[in-house]
Amino acid sequence: MNPCRVRDSTSAYLRSPTSMSSVLEQPLAFHPPRRAPQPQDKGRWTVDAIEALFNLPFPELMHQAQTVHRENFDPTRVEFATLLSVKTGGCPEDCGYCPQAAQYDTGVQASKLMEPQAVLEAAQRAKDAGATRFCMGAAWRAPKDRDIEKVAELVRTVKGLGLETCATLGMLEDGHAQTLQAAGLDYYNHNLDSAPDFYGDIITTRDYQDRLDTLARVRSAGVKVCCGGIVGMGETRRQRAGLVAELANLDPYPESVPINHLVKVEGTPLADQADLDPFEFVRTIAVARITMPKARVRLSAGRQQMGDAVQALCFLAGANSIFYGDKLLTTGNPDTDADVALLARLGMTRSAPDVR
Repeated sequence: MNPCRVRDSTSAYLRSPTSMSSVLEQPLAFHPPRRAPQPQDKGRWTVDAIEALFNLPFPELMHQAQTVHRENFDPTRVEFATLLSVKTGGCPEDCGYCPQAAQYDTGVQASKLMEPQAVLEAAQRAKDAGATRFCMGAAWRAPKDRDIEKVAELVRTVKGLGLETCATLGMLEDGHAQTLQAAGLDYYNHNLDSAPDFYGDIITTRDYQDRLDTLARVRSAGVKVCCGGIVGMGETRRQRAGLVAELANLDPYPESVPINHLVKVEGTPLADQADLDPFEFVRTIAVARITMPKARVRLSAGRQQMGDAVQALCFLAGANSIFYGDKLLTTGNPDTDADVALLARLGMTRSAPDVR
């Protein structure tokens, strides 16, 4: 008997006695997964193709993302990274989401660059808590040469602990990335934030091309790129697809892709922005995983507001890195015990650092 056909005993029972020896065979219908949209135009992802991914039924999208994830990573392991603000506030930019912008009254006090000993102690605490990557952020529009020399000293300090190092300092000029690379910097973070056609609604003090130029300088110095964006700022789904297209079409695409959920801070222009549907955030993670299969896709800002169930869906969608610690620059983050407990409940573990 064909194993894909079953007996309908109820129908057979209701037939007349003369037909009791016969059975009704009923075929089972199987639903193969839809074929995911593929890059077009010599490997480049079009916005249309990425929007088509976003528009897949949720189970289909999750299946595609998990399949890609398993082909490139152990789906049970998550990287822990810690982010420290080494120079807070006073930024002259007007990014509509940022509490560190000097022109917004958010209660953030400007501070000077931290001393190496204080950064060393913070990095040691992060390592002891299980972090494998230590990121240092400074609220500059563009650091000066003397600032780069001081940050290079911080990089050497953290590198001495055996941690991967990352910095986010704003726009870099020629030679800055080389100085940081020589000090041992592994990654440089510089987010695109949004799609080009939405960018001007959020930021007016820095052009999109300025961001791309900094990323090019980082690449040319041999430093790995950490680059992502923010969702939930009022952009459309197509504009989210446009952001992912910009990231996926970088050559090569970033090794780390932080996906931030807007944290609404009183005093910023986006403080009253409507909430994003949590499933839309999960979709963004899944689409990033499919289009950038070998990247670390990181759950960044906004995890505190997501809850455990949404974070679990994000891991299923292909996220495999989190910022670990009770604060991200100036905004809250789940405490370390909560993160460890969540992974334990999910049967997941933290991963070892990437090999350079």
